[in-house]
Amino acid sequence: MKTSIIALFFVSASIWCVGQSADPAIESAVKKIKSSDFAGAKMELDKIISANPKHKQALDLRGQARMGLKDFYGAVSDYTIALEIDSTFAEALSHRGEAKTALGDDESALIDLDKAIRFSPKLTDAYTNRGFARYNLEDLQGAYFDFSKALELGPADADKYFNRGVVKAELGEFVSAIDDYTKAIEFDKNDPGLYNYRGVAYYQTGNFDQAIADYDVAIKLDPKDPLKYENRALARTAKEDLKGALEDYNKTIEIDSEDPETFNLRGVLKHTLQDYDGAIADYGKAIELDDSNPTYFDNRALSKTEKEDYAGSVDDYSRSIDLYPNDPETYYQRGLVKLLMNNNYDGCLDLKRSDELGSTDAKAALKKSCK
Repeated sequence: MKTSIIALFFVSASIWCVGQSADPAIESAVKKIKSSDFAGAKMELDKIISANPKHKQALDLRGQARMGLKDFYGAVSDYTIALEIDSTFAEALSHRGEAKTALGDDESALIDLDKAIRFSPKLTDAYTNRGFARYNLEDLQGAYFDFSKALELGPADADKYFNRGVVKAELGEFVSAIDDYTKAIEFDKNDPGLYNYRGVAYYQTGNFDQAIADYDVAIKLDPKDPLKYENRALARTAKEDLKGALEDYNKTIEIDSEDPETFNLRGVLKHTLQDYDGAIADYGKAIELDDSNPTYFDNRALSKTEKEDYAGSVDDYSRSIDLYPNDPETYYQRGLVKLLMNNNYDGCLDLKRSDELGSTDAKAALKKSCK
């Protein structure tokens, strides 16, 4: 059966970096950007740039304001004009790289960010932004280096530790990831996401009690996120607290009834509790939401077999095989059900196919049941 994969996501925390300026209009725009008044900042910067089209700092700031307004193409345009004025403007290169990453152009972003670091080797944000681009390109070791360098240059904060912690977790370094998440929590004790991610890392190390404790805090801080309940359900299942896990899956579905995987996971739990009718119903809902996942059909077939609905089980295995025709386990299980139906010829054909696909269980079953 399929186990749930807890997805990890980055939360970007770009720092608005500008140099010292004696220009009151620039300083006012900076304050507006820092307070997330991006539209107000852009209006002020439009006036400055209209009066002085080659004001590179104003162009860089307007790019940042446009980033805040999700106008990533406009931001790239402003940064590009600033760089036409000064090709060594490291902050603009870093910010343009960040904007390109937001647009999914990570390869081009890397070019900008490499240049930014070459021109300003101590520009912390450039390492952070390059870390995101490298992460998106699945260069986890490179992202690890960049997020570590950002921490080395400082100042340290929750986001920097969180970013590195995520990469460590994806590299399988869960104990070290826990250390980074713990450091992040020291900076920000009220971020539910940090406890959730640390809970995931504890879960991966087999420390289910600590994982549950972190999920408890995360849920207390953010009781409307279904993923946190689902994560706690997985940890409770590992602790054999099946009643508690069921309560968490029920809460997950109460908040979000459109995720097929949650219904599948609750179905697995109900199957374990021998509530086969409930399991079949949950798998049916998962299939209704996503009929392209063969695992859901496999799981429903298992519960139907327990109910001695052999014809229904064979039908589900057949639909699974239509979706994924090279899974030896599905042929093996269908073959066993056909044998239970006294359909020995077809059952043995399935076992033979499973054996050809590499199933050792099928090989043993062939010797026992198919003379």
